[in-house]
Amino acid sequence: MATSLPIKVRITECPRDAMQGIEGFIPTSTKIEYLNQLLKVGFGRLDFGSFVSPKAIPQMKDTAEVLESLEQESETELIAIVANLRGATDASAFSRINYLGYPLSISETFQRRNTNAGIKESFNLIKSISDIAHKNSKEVIIYLSMGFGNPYGDPYHPEMVLEHLSNLYDSGFRHFAIADTVGLASPSLIREVMGAVNEAFEDCDLGIHLHCRFDNWKEKVEASFEAGCLNFDTAMGGFGGCPMAGDKLVGNLSTENLIQYFNSKGVPVSLDLSQLTTAQKMSIPIFNS
Repeated sequence: MATSLPIKVRITECPRDAMQGIEGFIPTSTKIEYLNQLLKVGFGRLDFGSFVSPKAIPQMKDTAEVLESLEQESETELIAIVANLRGATDASAFSRINYLGYPLSISETFQRRNTNAGIKESFNLIKSISDIAHKNSKEVIIYLSMGFGNPYGDPYHPEMVLEHLSNLYDSGFRHFAIADTVGLASPSLIREVMGAVNEAFEDCDLGIHLHCRFDNWKEKVEASFEAGCLNFDTAMGGFGGCPMAGDKLVGNLSTENLIQYFNSKGVPVSLDLSQLTTAQKMSIPIFNS
């Protein structure tokens, strides 16, 4: 990727995505200890928790309690996922949170499964969520899920990604992550979609949220990078991923693998590697329990 400016990669670490599908409840104290360690690493952002129904995601029922004990002085920005106005209001009460994340899907089926609302209703909802966020000095990140296809047979074409983003852009949104929700994206599709997105919305904060297997992560990262993507969501050890993927081996993009890739390209990743090693050791008993 040709550029006259130094390449700067931003990593958003996603322990929330890694934790939320674990059935056994992770003790609140363990979450606090692990998240505080991640804050020492120097990630650009930390997707740390969600303000959603505890019936839907019981693992995240202690997000507010966890937040109260997180390091306040870290430069890492915090993202909290919300799915309705109540969640947005609750999350906005915390000054430490920088972003509210909302999952807006290209797939009508997935949108209803994920938020109990259709795409049109969800689009109207995020306008209200944005109002709440801005009144509390926060921004909204839209996770455009099923951004590379869906397993339900719902209509999909790369142009639909641009159409959704155009509508969101016209409504004032500027922060987006295109999600390979169930790991369907091929390298060629990633190049097509992310290349078009980066060209059309170059004034936006754009990233990619990849779900992948350990045998195909590299080709997906390479395609993303070649398409101009410099902002990646990851999870330590590649844990987590979408429960609807239908393949237990499809997890999040591994933080360690992404760092390895950019090291091999001579692209610096500004993280404290000693603190990263400590976090990596802490993650093993949490996610392998």
